[in-house]
Amino acid sequence: MLDTASPSEVRHETARIDERAPDFEARSTRGLVRMSDYRGRWLVFFSHPADFTPVCTSEFLAFQNAADRFDALGADLLGLSVDSLYAHLAWIKDIEARFQTRITFPIIEDISMAVARAYGMIHEGSASTAAVRSVFFIDPDGYVRAMIHYPMNVGRSVEEVLRVLSALKESDANQVVMPEGWKPGDPAVLPPPLDQAEADARSDAAGGAWYYTRQEASGDA
Repeated sequence: MLDTASPSEVRHETARIDERAPDFEARSTRGLVRMSDYRGRWLVFFSHPADFTPVCTSEFLAFQNAADRFDALGADLLGLSVDSLYAHLAWIKDIEARFQTRITFPIIEDISMAVARAYGMIHEGSASTAAVRSVFFIDPDGYVRAMIHYPMNVGRSVEEVLRVLSALKESDANQVVMPEGWKPGDPAVLPPPLDQAEADARSDAAGGAWYYTRQEASGDA
């Protein structure tokens, strides 16, 4: 378990797309949290560099304001930084007092940096121990399906996080792939054809090409 491992024991591990998310057990602002607790629902697991910082505060307000939208997509939110639990508690209490927003999702402490290193949230050789702005999309079976990393000085777009989550769910549900800029309600694209017959059939479809066929053009919408 990652909660008992030293940073040197996990430094060569990293979360990878289509592999199981590394499990862990950690204290959080909402009690003890285990990665395995989230099986059966999607999880948006994200790190931030430090509490009481301007960009992180703007992100946490945005994530909380969108919490109902994540819940409607069957997803939970989970935050992390290498700050202590007590710093997390003080920060979210101050956010509530100053911005009238109560943070309802857990924020885990990772003072040992074991979880952050296992997920690649702290870059090897970095002079800083702060976690970069990472987002991991973990499916109900516990597999990492997508990752986004931002530098410390650029805030995330919660709308983009929602878009990626929606795209992953749509792709899974309908065996389609999502083109550039796809948003809920837009047409998807069919996966590459598997044989010549399928390629020929798509060549006759209106509004597309055998290698780029919108879902509705094939009659599969």
